[in-house]
Amino acid sequence: MSILKNVEKLNITRSHVTFLLPFGFDQTKRREIINNLESNGYTLFQLEGDAQKEDDIYGYGIKVVGKELEPYFYPYIEHKLFPETDEDKGFHRYTALMNKSDTMQLRDELYDFTVRSVDIILAPFGIAFLALRVDIGKTMDLSDVLDFIQHFRALDSNLKESSGATIIICETEQTFSMYDYLFEYLCPFLKKNVQHEKKLKGHFGSLPYFEDERMFVSSFLIAQTETSISDEHLFRLGNVNGKTPEGHPFISSTNPNYIQRVLSNSSHDRWAPHLYMLVTEHGFSTISNRPTAELRDELSEHMGTHYYNMLLHYFYKMMLLRVSFEYSEIEWKKDESYVKSLIQLINVFSSSYYFKEISTRTEGKELSEMFRKIFHIDSLFNEASKTLQELYKSQENSQADRLNMLLFILTIFTVISGIYGMNLVISDWESPSGWKEYSSYTIFEWISLITAVSGIGLSAFLIFSTVGKMLMRNRRKNKLDMHD
Repeated sequence: MSILKNVEKLNITRSHVTFLLPFGFDQTKRREIINNLESNGYTLFQLEGDAQKEDDIYGYGIKVVGKELEPYFYPYIEHKLFPETDEDKGFHRYTALMNKSDTMQLRDELYDFTVRSVDIILAPFGIAFLALRVDIGKTMDLSDVLDFIQHFRALDSNLKESSGATIIICETEQTFSMYDYLFEYLCPFLKKNVQHEKKLKGHFGSLPYFEDERMFVSSFLIAQTETSISDEHLFRLGNVNGKTPEGHPFISSTNPNYIQRVLSNSSHDRWAPHLYMLVTEHGFSTISNRPTAELRDELSEHMGTHYYNMLLHYFYKMMLLRVSFEYSEIEWKKDESYVKSLIQLINVFSSSYYFKEISTRTEGKELSEMFRKIFHIDSLFNEASKTLQELYKSQENSQADRLNMLLFILTIFTVISGIYGMNLVISDWESPSGWKEYSSYTIFEWISLITAVSGIGLSAFLIFSTVGKMLMRNRRKNKLDMHD
């Protein structure tokens, strides 16, 4: 619920915003996608990159030094985040310079912005991320900045408070919706690589387990020097409380005690009162009232070490939601092998990528803990592991019941065959001229016929089902190996 009130104003002199969009892709077509990215000007990010190029990627002289990224993470995760080649397993980040200045029209407001660069990160297990770095250069009130963020992040918005924005291309005066601006103007080549579920429509059919229809936001806002940053400002920033559809500033709570309880869980105030960090379900935000010239190191960390910390934990969240979605779709009486493949999937995920300790730095550890708590990562992992184990036990019991039934049937065949002295051949079957009329069969010949035919049918069924399960198991195993 939006509460209209006289909210405290706060002038923001500079805004650096990264919008993060997850999507699914076909892992078997990874090489094709990489070739497609390279042909459209995207290059693989490496720790030893071109410093001049990095200035253009982040804007305003912001540099991300590879030598600082590497020691920030433990070795067992560092080589997964920064693979040396596209053949190595891990997160492959491809970056392209944009420097496109356009305008968002929202009601009677015009917001000028610049898309500095775009990252496309091919993560393990068929999950990918598209990240747009956007700058707002002019001074605006916090309400206007949040209003811009609120509408820019909404691709498939059905909510009144985040709909109605139009992007105007300055060079051609073309107009786009947010979705078309991203997939028809900025990254038109990417649309064919986004994998969709057949039953679901829209972009978020690519990730049916994704719980929101808006992009995750990472922002660094620089307020006017020495102005006071209040709890109200922090709460609105963390919850992206911009303006109502009518254009009035709003806040989603008026209870100071509630605001303080929320901030106690979501804010990192180590550098207060001059710099705060917030982690919420909507985004990762940093706000400071120090002069811009004094924030170069903080901006570098935000675009570098903190960016990868956020990305890794957001990947954890997407991966665990995926597992939860997939086991919810299981027909457990039929999909024994699929449950086994999901158990194998989460085991590979937890052994290769899922680590509680990822950073060697104190601040990195503190932020990691906040990401884990806000994203409910531990509870998602425990729930997925426990549910899969329970499903597996249930299927083992069901499989044991079917095996007992099969043994019962085979025992009947064995007994009948023993009665016939292991000879179920009717004498007229030996004649090449064919069988005699069924109506003339004796009761013993009928028993022999039914036993022989059903035995042959059962044997054929067992052979084909066993071969089919082996092929399906190998196929899923190969697919899992490619995902890793």
